[in-house]
Amino acid sequence: MAWLYLLVAGLLEIGWVIGLKYTEGFSKLIPSVITVVAMIGSFYCLSLAIRSLPLGTSYAIWTGIGTVGAMIAGIILFGENASLMRIGCALLILVGIAGLKLTAGHS
Repeated sequence: MAWLYLLVAGLLEIGWVIGLKYTEGFSKLIPSVITVVAMIGSFYCLSLAIRSLPLGTSYAIWTGIGTVGAMIAGIILFGENASLMRIGCALLILVGIAGLKLTAGHS
């Protein structure tokens, strides 16, 4: 269940990062409320995950999901740069996430 909490936390992180763009500096009420709710949900799910998963692994996976997801969202929603170098670097982050997941709990 902890891994599911961590996945949800990462997805909510993507949501609040995207939401930040739409808040326009927290000057728009509805996007701001949605963004803050997603932030709280993300941190709450992360807190549930770290009850039983290693802290460093959880944090790295959470931020990795958020980083790659925000990059993909930026490309799709905002027309940001989709160079091979950026995509390659995102793939390296995904490899790191997979490695951390596979080695969590192993000495």
